[in-house]
Amino acid sequence: MEQWRGKIAVVTGSSAGIGATIAIQLTNAGMIVVGLARRTERTEALKKQVSPSLRNNLHAARCDVSKENEIVSIFKWIDEKFGGVDVIINNAGVVRDTKLIDLNNTQSIRDTWETNVMGLVLCSREAYQSMKRRSVAGHIININSIVGHSVPYSVEAILSSYNMYAPSKYAVTAITEVTRQELLGEKSKVKITSISPGAVKTEIADFSNVELPLLNPEDIAQAVLYALSTPPHVQVHELIIKPVGERF
Repeated sequence: MEQWRGKIAVVTGSSAGIGATIAIQLTNAGMIVVGLARRTERTEALKKQVSPSLRNNLHAARCDVSKENEIVSIFKWIDEKFGGVDVIINNAGVVRDTKLIDLNNTQSIRDTWETNVMGLVLCSREAYQSMKRRSVAGHIININSIVGHSVPYSVEAILSSYNMYAPSKYAVTAITEVTRQELLGEKSKVKITSISPGAVKTEIADFSNVELPLLNPEDIAQAVLYALSTPPHVQVHELIIKPVGERF
């Protein structure tokens, strides 16, 4: 991680769970971290978990990644205040109670798509343009999901009706590869990585009523640090992480 010390990392969905843990660990690793979230006070509170000498390197900024105007505005602010983006962690995601064939689910389906897919694409676009303007060999990391590769046919496994979540994560799998090809076409040195966890103990879904082995957010943050720490000629394209005993 030494090559990233003092560099700028943007973490979306930084107020809780995986995003919060990534923001803490990147700051402790010496990066300057801008945590994007709607609940900025929760990102600010993360400073208590950062080494005292590094707390001023963690910054909270409000951004709803389902809204393009907020994304464009916040990345402009980051360019002006910090000089640009070196690493983007696309972590923000939502789970909504949706069945694709039911009536009255349109808004929940749109909400899932706008955050999990469009938000990720637009944040990556803005971050890459910042890297390109400055000729930076940066890194785009998409926090994907195991259900972005295989949809478990199990009510217990998918918690019954979060049925737009898997399609949105399948899109992230394809988007990661398409972006890699676009970067290749531009002869860019920017890397892109998809990290696909199994079930993780976070606020995004309630696993209290089912018996599932769970990962911790720290497990995913360590995977991010690993992907970032690889030498320039190594690109971790896809990293799938399952808890021991996971059945899907």
